[in-house]
Amino acid sequence: MAVKDDLRTPIVCVMGHVDHGKTSLLDNIRGSAVVSGEAGAITQHIGATEVPIRSIVDKCGNPGLLDQFVVPGLLFIDTPGHHAFTTLRSRGGALADLAIVIVDINEGFKPQTIESLHILKQHKTPFVVVANKIDKIHGWNPQKDSPFMASYNKQSEHVRTSLDNKFYEVIGELYNHGFSSDRYDRVADFQHNIGVIPISAITGEGIPDLLMVLLGLAQRFLESNLHYDATGPGVGTVLEVKEERGLGTTIDLILYDGTLKKGDTIVVGSLDEPIQTKVRAVLKPRVLSEINVEDKFKQVSKVTAAIGVKISAPNLDGALSGGSVRVATPETLETVVEEVRSEVEAVQIDTDQSGITIKADTIGSLEALVNELKKEDIPIRKADVGDISNRDIVEVSAIEDPFHSVIVGFNVNILPDAKEKLRSTGVKLFMNDVIYRLIDDYKDWIKEQRALSEKTISETIIKPGMFTIMPDCTFRQSKPAVVGVRIIGGVVKTKVDITNEDGTVVGTIKGLQSRGENVSEARTGMEVAMSIEGPTVGRQIHEGDILHANIPERHAKVLEHELYDSLSADELDAMDAFLEIKRRDNPFWAK
Repeated sequence: MAVKDDLRTPIVCVMGHVDHGKTSLLDNIRGSAVVSGEAGAITQHIGATEVPIRSIVDKCGNPGLLDQFVVPGLLFIDTPGHHAFTTLRSRGGALADLAIVIVDINEGFKPQTIESLHILKQHKTPFVVVANKIDKIHGWNPQKDSPFMASYNKQSEHVRTSLDNKFYEVIGELYNHGFSSDRYDRVADFQHNIGVIPISAITGEGIPDLLMVLLGLAQRFLESNLHYDATGPGVGTVLEVKEERGLGTTIDLILYDGTLKKGDTIVVGSLDEPIQTKVRAVLKPRVLSEINVEDKFKQVSKVTAAIGVKISAPNLDGALSGGSVRVATPETLETVVEEVRSEVEAVQIDTDQSGITIKADTIGSLEALVNELKKEDIPIRKADVGDISNRDIVEVSAIEDPFHSVIVGFNVNILPDAKEKLRSTGVKLFMNDVIYRLIDDYKDWIKEQRALSEKTISETIIKPGMFTIMPDCTFRQSKPAVVGVRIIGGVVKTKVDITNEDGTVVGTIKGLQSRGENVSEARTGMEVAMSIEGPTVGRQIHEGDILHANIPERHAKVLEHELYDSLSADELDAMDAFLEIKRRDNPFWAK
């Protein structure tokens, strides 16, 4: 079997927590070929590294493998941050064909790692988990660049046990997140089981196994998807929009299909109308040996997928990270513009009349954030790509609802003038690079704010309360009447008017005493002495009467509509009894 000409290189995305070794892993894969004297065999692209099949086979130490694979190599996407995956979209799916989720075997899963797993699950992308930093296990005896099993068998018994324990913790974590997994050499079907590969990015141990597993996966799952038409018009995804000295605004993109040439007309996704422009220059990084050349990039006239390149062209300012780039001819221009427009519109970002404002670094992460907020029923007024600007702060500060005067920023910065403005407004800002952390922070804040406002409201609102005058407990008939009462529902406080069962106000509670001590309130079950200004016992009130705290209509509305969930069962009983009295004559009272 030999490499087929019309197969493009599979695109592999490396994901995981910041310090768990993504860069070291790519450095190891890159460095080995450079060291082995094959200068230029490994091509540095913009935002990606291409490793040809020959370098991989050399790394695996088995030249015979060359005939077993049809793919031309692997293209590793090494954009900074775990969000690359959500950013990179092609035809509504994820751009990466395969993914590596890297985890530090000694530290286990971090929020970013877990988020990466959920994103992969959502996109149904085949992936492997790399348990990195086995060289940090106490007593580990490194075997440079050795396959994992060869190295493992040379370790002492206690080191092997220590590795096994840590390894099974990783397997357990994956199980908790809904993935069945095992060590890569024990996985028969990678479609149903996730392969976990222990490695050290520093010593190179386990990396031959990782490359072999990736090639195997590419061969098994992807051969049918990797065919491209080398002569067809180029299709790609924007990685980043950047200002470059002397070039103005440029875009870094991964071309995953067809060809792109200098002078081509391209259509680029934007939040407004798609951008139509002409390619001034197609730029590639210089090879490692030419790194001392002043200019970081060299111009090429034409590139074919899959490759990462920088493009310089006029009017790229509104280009969208994660958006599409398509080559168009005069005949296809209208169709291509429509395709690009519909791809941006297909990103499900429905906004509400009122709600919070969200900003994200790319169209892909914006979509992921919107999906998660919708699941939590959090309304979104505005969703946008880019850093938080002064205009955002001004707009949001005009919103009256304090729960919606909020900006949630995923993986973005706040511009200096916006930072200044923020200090003088009541706008609440949440920023993080883990989506569910953002959502948890917002929900916790809402809970705190609600509790605070409920506390403030409930301190000023007259709460429901009912009581009965006990028999043989009249200590004074009037001015004020002093009687013994039992509280049979809710809470009764001083300075509150009271009504009888007809809803007529019969007096005001002047004082409460429990066991000879003055108290400001009495709750269900308590028996207290009560002094009541206004009535005379035997005329307006009698022993055995049931009386109620008189709740003003405005308070009753707040209790029923805003504080209902915070009332106890006996307070609800007292409330219902009082509303029943009030609504006998007027069914719409306090509605």
